[in-house]
Amino acid sequence: MTAAQRPRVVAISQARMTSTRLPGKVLLEAAGKPLLVHHLERLARSPGLDGVVLATTVNAADDPLARLAAELGVPVFRGDEMDVLSRFAGAAAMAKADVVVRVTADCPLIDPELVGDLIAAFQIGREQNPPLDYLSIDSARYPRGLDAEIFPRAALDDAAVHARDPAEREHVTPFLYLHPERFRLGAPLAPDGPPIDQRWCVDEAADFELVRRLLETLVPANPLFGWRDCCRVLNDHPDWVDINRAIRQKTLH
Repeated sequence: MTAAQRPRVVAISQARMTSTRLPGKVLLEAAGKPLLVHHLERLARSPGLDGVVLATTVNAADDPLARLAAELGVPVFRGDEMDVLSRFAGAAAMAKADVVVRVTADCPLIDPELVGDLIAAFQIGREQNPPLDYLSIDSARYPRGLDAEIFPRAALDDAAVHARDPAEREHVTPFLYLHPERFRLGAPLAPDGPPIDQRWCVDEAADFELVRRLLETLVPANPLFGWRDCCRVLNDHPDWVDINRAIRQKTLH
């Protein structure tokens, strides 16, 4: 397959300043950088990616996010705050994406190699008959905060036109994975061994405290660290896992 024939794979990360539980969380600093910078720089290293876009809102409160992304050379698409599905569809169109990787900016420890594995597995699935339409990283088995989903832009556009439920508009992908009769779903990528029940995303102050400790431990030693390096640090500091253990992940309903 030539470069001209190869699908253009673009990661779109969503962010906004008005998080209900920890406003402004993606601009909190750790290891000398805002979390958003850690996230975007790590994401951009993912093998198989042709581009990264930040999808934020048209609200003035999100101007700092747009400025920061622009300083990093990351294109920005701005759209509706609650209709995140339409925001993603607009960002994908702007970036001329054929395939979209969806991530969220509250995951500063996102693992580029793991995202690359997701892209590679999806590309294999697209060559099957019928081709794969949706694949994700198993957030019930990997630590929460390594999450990523991948799907063709055509499926995203289909969802943007037909999804009616407000939860489907806000959370982008439920229209895909809740309709197996319409889309071919792949088995989520899971790690070898038992599930790792830990939170590495940032929703509350306790989450930030854990992520800050991990970044400030790992970045000086190896800025290119991966998720297994995080596991090794937490094995050395088992008490750190308890910092945010009581926090519960939001569900769709």
